Amino acid sequence: MKIHSTRFGTQEIDPDSVLTFPRGMPGLEDCTRFKLFHEDSAQPAVHWLQSLDNPDVAFSVVDPARFGLNYEITLSDEEVALLKSGDAEDMAVMLIVYTPAGDAGGANVSANINGPVILNVNTRMGLQKVLVEAKAELTIKSVISNQ
Repeated sequence: MKIHSTRFGTQEIDPDSVLTFPRGMPGLEDCTRFKLFHEDSAQPAVHWLQSLDNPDVAFSVVDPARFGLNYEITLSDEEVALLKSGDAEDMAVMLIVYTPAGDAGGANVSANINGPVILNVNTRMGLQKVLVEAKAELTIKSVISNQ
C-alpha cells in the first residue's frame, strides 16, 4: 500500500502495520488511520505518528519512560472495548511532543502529558486519553535533538 505525507513523501507500507483510532484524535476526528515511523536506530528516541487520512498531519511521539515518567491510567469500559483488550501488557503509552511557539532554535521540546496516546500493540487500535486531573508541566531541553 502506498501512502503520501508531507513529512515523509511517498512510502510503501504494510497494510497490517496501520494503526486505527476509531474516534480519531481530539480535534482531528476524521483522522482514524495512522502509521508509526521512527528514525533508523536500534533504540529510536522519537517516533512519528503519521495520519494516512491527511498527509499534513503527523505527531512526534516519545515513550514517557525515556524521561522517567510513569503513567497509571484507568481506562473506561468503553475505552477497553475500543482498544479491544483489557490486558495492560498489550498497551503502549506515548506522549506527543512539540517545540513551543516562539522557540526558533528548537532548543526546548514540550510534552503533552495530559493527552497520552495509548496503543494496543496486538490489535493495532489506539486512542488519545485526555487526563483532566493530571497537573504537571514538562519541558525537555535538547534531549531529543541530540540523539
